[in-house]
Amino acid sequence: MRFAKRVMELEDEGAYTVLARAQALEAQGRDIIHLEIGQPDFQTFPHIALAGIKAIATGQTRYNPSAGLPALRQAIAIEASSRRGLEIRPAQVVVGPGAKPGLFFPTLALIQPGDEVIFPDPGFPTYAAMIQVAGGTPRPVPLIEEKSFSFDLKAFDELLNQRTRLIILNSPGNPTGGVIPLADLEYIANRAHEYDCWVMSDEIYARLAYDNLAVPSIASLPDMLGRTVIVDGFSKTYAMTGWRLGYAIMPETLAERVNLLLTHSIGCTATFTQMAGIEALTASQAMAEAVVPEYQRRRDRIVDGLNAIPGVHCQTPQGAFYVFPNIKSFGLPARELARRLLDEAGVAVLPGDDFGQNGEGYLRLCYATSMENIDEALVRVGKVLADTRMAK
Repeated sequence: MRFAKRVMELEDEGAYTVLARAQALEAQGRDIIHLEIGQPDFQTFPHIALAGIKAIATGQTRYNPSAGLPALRQAIAIEASSRRGLEIRPAQVVVGPGAKPGLFFPTLALIQPGDEVIFPDPGFPTYAAMIQVAGGTPRPVPLIEEKSFSFDLKAFDELLNQRTRLIILNSPGNPTGGVIPLADLEYIANRAHEYDCWVMSDEIYARLAYDNLAVPSIASLPDMLGRTVIVDGFSKTYAMTGWRLGYAIMPETLAERVNLLLTHSIGCTATFTQMAGIEALTASQAMAEAVVPEYQRRRDRIVDGLNAIPGVHCQTPQGAFYVFPNIKSFGLPARELARRLLDEAGVAVLPGDDFGQNGEGYLRLCYATSMENIDEALVRVGKVLADTRMAK
């Protein structure tokens, strides 16, 4: 059967592949600790869930505007303006089923064959996929472990040229948990102006930052809002992964083009989901704020535990809910080590090269799970890695 080139070269997202293997082992009776899927282990906060249920019960289950309910777009504009110190209008907001449309559709609207796109490596796999589907040329920039996984600015400069149309940032980042420091953002912003290119800032984890760290947005820098697409959503902050609700903020002229892509693809996002989103943004933020110190406790436990394992070196991530330990000393491909951890220890993790070639030599573990699971996982991982070192 003949398929278009744009789909023939697409690859699956590794987290779903590992999840399927882990669930197959569970079906055989194995006890598996899931550290592979990046989603909160908390339930959606009750007041948000009730708002969605009420919306369904009162018949709010029909079509709505493709760009989103006006009330939700206004709520997003108000919240985003306040948090980022910007003046954002509802017309700049486009709502979608999850944050991925906010990544994919602006890329489709901006990129054509011959255009180059710079993006982080290791990074979220959808970045490379959407560049490829749009017909652009992917230009991965290495993230530097010693810089808390911020850009290698020398490599960035070497890639930047007149064909660069878009620069993709993710801070705090998946899979590393790294936060791009303000000085690096200022450097990137100056280069974006110099080469007249767009910036896409994936800020889905921006409210999950630790040690009282402020996460700056490149859109807040002088004259950057007009060339930046901010991508955010409800999945991580409000434990709403399955609700599929996200948004992007961009200049109005681009929002109009993206709205057309939404119209001709997904049509619209479920009304009752958006009503839950309005509740999430406008009600008390106490529950969303309370989970952050809990994640930080888990982060500290898993980082300390991993660093206590001979041969493992793990940076302390500044945000998100992932650790990205360096396992190069074991002399095995990350994919092989991840397979052993699942098969022999019953701990599902992701190999770093699922996130790009510069992820080789690392593993990604999600610590959005209970402290008991973290402690047990550390025991199991430590045993397998000790056996691996003995076998060298």
